[in-house]
Amino acid sequence: MRKILIVGAGQSGLQLALGLQSKGYEVTLMSNRTSDEIRSGKVMSTQCMFHTALQHERDLQLNFWESQAPRIEGLGVSVAAPDGARAVDWVGKLDGYAQSVDQRVKMAGWMDTFAQRGGQLVIHGAAVSDLDFFSRTYDLVLVSAGKGELVQLFGRDASRSPFDAPQRALAVAYVHGLGPRPEHPDFDAVRCNLVPGVGELFVMPTLTVSGRADILFWEGVPGGPVDAFKGIKDPADHLSLTLELMEKFLPWEYARATKVELTDANGTLSGRYAPTVRNPIGRLPGGGAVLGVADVVVANDPITGQGSNSASKCAASYLDSIVSHGDAAFDEAWMQRTFDRYWDTAQHVTKWTNAMLGVPPEHVLNLIGAAGQLQPVADRFANGFNDPADFENFFFDPEKTNAYLASVAP
Repeated sequence: MRKILIVGAGQSGLQLALGLQSKGYEVTLMSNRTSDEIRSGKVMSTQCMFHTALQHERDLQLNFWESQAPRIEGLGVSVAAPDGARAVDWVGKLDGYAQSVDQRVKMAGWMDTFAQRGGQLVIHGAAVSDLDFFSRTYDLVLVSAGKGELVQLFGRDASRSPFDAPQRALAVAYVHGLGPRPEHPDFDAVRCNLVPGVGELFVMPTLTVSGRADILFWEGVPGGPVDAFKGIKDPADHLSLTLELMEKFLPWEYARATKVELTDANGTLSGRYAPTVRNPIGRLPGGGAVLGVADVVVANDPITGQGSNSASKCAASYLDSIVSHGDAAFDEAWMQRTFDRYWDTAQHVTKWTNAMLGVPPEHVLNLIGAAGQLQPVADRFANGFNDPADFENFFFDPEKTNAYLASVAP
C-alpha cells in the first residue's frame, strides 16, 4: 500500500486525503489545528462553489451539507453610478446551482470523517525540517498549506505572476438578518456590486456554524476609501465600517442590511495578498522533493470567487494523476506533469481573475452593459464562474466580444 503525506487541511488537502483514502491509499494528514479549533475559530474564506467543483465533492460522497446549504441559482452584477444609482443591474441564471458552506463547518466535518475512516491525523505545524524527514519515509508528500514557511519552498513563477503586490484589500463579515433583494426575492443569488475606482462588494448566502447566513465581502482598491479595515480588531467595529461603506457607495444593498448582526464573534476577516503562481515542485535541503497543491502554487485574488473551486478542481485532478500512476515512482517529472495537467484548467482562472483586477476595457464594459438587455449574455457571464475557460470565447478579445453580442442581439 502506497504511503502519502498531505500537509494542510483545507478544501484541497482534505478532499484529496479523503479521495485517496477511499481508493485504499495509506494517507497521513497534518493539520496545525484540531477540528474543534477550526469549528470554533475565525472564518477563513467566502467559498462560493459552483457546479463543477460541487460535483467533485459529490463524486466522493462528501457533499454532507448539500440539503442544508442555500441553493444559489443566480449571479447578479450591479455597477454603481456616480449619483448612487445603478448604471447596470442584472442577474444571470446558473445552469447548475452553487452553494457556500462555511469552511469552519466543512473542514472540521471532513477532518472528523477522515479520522473516523481510519486516516492518520497528526496535529502539528510542519516545518521544512519535518518535510526533509518525511520525504524519505513517504512515497509522496503534498503541501496544501497555503500560508506560512512551507510556501517559501515554491519559487514565484514571474512569467505567470504579473503582480508583485496585493491588488485589493479584503474584508469579510458573516451576518444574520439580511433582507432579500426586492427585485428577485424568489431565488438566492450571489451579488457582485462594482464601484468603479473604489472596489467591489460581494453578497452571498451561506451555511455557517449557526445555520443560514449571508456574507458581506468588500474588496477595496489599495489606498482607496474601502481600504480602511487595517488595524480594526473589534468585530463590531468591522461590521459597522462594512455597513457605513455600503450606505455610502451601494445604497440598494445597504437598504436590506439595516437589521444585520454578526453570526458570531469570529465572523469577520480582513487582509490582503499578492496573486501569485509558483513553481509546483519544492526542493528540500536533504535532496527530496514535494508537490504543491491548489493555492500553494496558484493563488488568485478572490474577486472572481474561484479559490475553493480551484482547490476542488486541483484535488480532483491530482487524485486522478496519482491513481493512474500506479506503482511507479512519484519523481519530479511526474510532479511537473501532474501540475501541468491542473494548469490546463487553472490558467483560465488566473487570466480572467487578473483581467478583472484592472480597469475594464471598453468592450468588457459593453459586454457587462449588454447583459442588462440580453438575458443570454447575463446567463453566459454567470456560468463563466463555473467554467472560466469559456471567457476565452467572448470576453478578452474585442472582436470576439463584438461578434458574440451581434449573434445574440435581436
